[in-house]
Parts: sequence; C-alpha cells; structure tokens
Amino acid sequence: MTTHRLARLSQGMAVVTLWFIVAMLLLNAAVWWFPEISPAANGYGIGFALTNGLIARLGLDVSGMPWWQTLGCILLSSVPLLALAHGLRHLRSLFNLYACGAYFSAAAATHLGKAGKSAAIWVVLSVVCEPLLSMWSTLREPPGHHVISLSFGSGYLVALFLAACVAVIAQILKQASELDSEHRQFV
Repeated sequence: MTTHRLARLSQGMAVVTLWFIVAMLLLNAAVWWFPEISPAANGYGIGFALTNGLIARLGLDVSGMPWWQTLGCILLSSVPLLALAHGLRHLRSLFNLYACGAYFSAAAATHLGKAGKSAAIWVVLSVVCEPLLSMWSTLREPPGHHVISLSFGSGYLVALFLAACVAVIAQILKQASELDSEHRQFV
C-alpha cells in the first residue's frame, strides 16, 4: 500500500471513528426514548448489549417510564459508552497521526495504549453500571419486582483480552520508538 493511500485510509478511518462515537451515544439514548426501535421490543432494530440485554431480561416497559426515569437510564447506560468513546477518541487521534505519516512515534504508542485502557474500563463500567441500571429501571415497579442484575459474559472476556493485547502492543511500540529515536541520534 502506498504512503498516500495509507494516509487517505487513515483520514477516512478518523472520520468514521468520529461518526461512530456520535452515533453510538445518540443511538443509546434513542433506544430509551423510542423503545420501539429496540430489538428487545420486536426482535429487530438497533441497540447495545447493556441496554437491550437489560430491557429484554427484565421485560421492562420503557414506554411507560416517566421522563426522569428514562433520563436516568440514558445516563447510567451511557457511562460505559463514554469510556468507550474516550478510547475511540484516542483511536481517532492515532489515525490522524498515521494520516500525517507519524507511524512510529511515542505519541502513536500513547494513543494506542489509552485506547486499550479505555476498552478495559468500558468492560468494568459495564459490569458496574448494570446493577445500578437494573435497580433504577425497576424503581417504580411494585414491591417484590425490584431487580438488581449482574452479568459477565464471554464478550467481556474477549474485550478484556483484546484490551490487554493492545496495551502490551502499545508498550512495545513505545519502546521501539524510543530505540529508534536513540538510533537516529547516533546516525
């Protein structure tokens, strides 16, 4: 792949990443405000694991929630997504560096490492926010129907493993860029 083509591809990925961040947060809110678009409502549509899994498992009637409860659900389900968005922002910065030709730099390693750490934080926050979200979403249910749920699936294990791999690769890239910098000073 030519350098010019790689730069264009990196610029394109930076744009796609930005749109993905915005779409992810907006779609999560849309699933709560307009529950009919959720797969939990009719078997098809858009959604996110934490939100859809909880709505389907608990059999929530999201359309019957008052606005303040829906807003609380949006905020609680967005907390892990904000951590993921932070990581995607670093991934976008990494693509922008690549578009400028900075393939082998400490800054690139730093952005890659922060993207990996953010993915791990996203998993942890998803696990932590699920009980809070389940408690909040069943707040107005009659006594005996309040639910606190907690889950940890294989998808979370895979995400944690990939986050750890990315963090290790980032450290290797950082060390390699430092060695390259030292080498260039001697030459």
